[in-house]
Amino acid sequence: MSKIYGVGDQEVRALDDLSLTVNRGDYLAVMGASGSGKSTAMNIIGCLDRPSGGSYRLNGTPVEQLDDDQLADLRNRELGFVFQQFHLLPNLTALDNVVLPMVYAGIPTAERSERARHALERVGLAARLHNRPNQLSGGQQQRVAIARAIINQPALLLADEPTGALDSHTTAEVLDIFDDLHRQGMTVVMVTHEDDVAARADRVVHFCDGHIAD
Repeated sequence: MSKIYGVGDQEVRALDDLSLTVNRGDYLAVMGASGSGKSTAMNIIGCLDRPSGGSYRLNGTPVEQLDDDQLADLRNRELGFVFQQFHLLPNLTALDNVVLPMVYAGIPTAERSERARHALERVGLAARLHNRPNQLSGGQQQRVAIARAIINQPALLLADEPTGALDSHTTAEVLDIFDDLHRQGMTVVMVTHEDDVAARADRVVHFCDGHIAD
């Protein structure tokens, strides 16, 4: 696929005939300098943008053919997102932050709390269900964000610099969670600029000038 911004002399090819396959069960790390195209690729993989040319298929669905409402539905059903910043709602408890995606997915009310509790237990926060973000450490907030990302059992978990705001000890704890999720069958694609973080993945690709470097 390709992604082009601007026209004529101002044209920038953020992605230049990029070909990338992520198979079910993969754990892939994406690395590259600023401007290499990795963020553009992640936006397309995450259904936040469409390619200018070519095709992207997520579980067989041709994403470039979908309208905005269909893209939003696909994101909610098939994708989980973890970012460097945690993006938790400050006035909600950990439990309520994790419940939120299930509201948008139309999960029955009776199921939401039980599933959210299980997800928070899965990331080691069984004792922090009713704490708000300002009562949690950075690592604990990222664990809540991970629980929220996996609550709808996504086909693909996308992590964009998920340890960028964490110290080394907390980074190791968070990466252990990604390792566990992968062992349990989850497909993970993670953008990072840290070699030791990328080393946790099964496969590493390096972006350069809009394509994958040899």
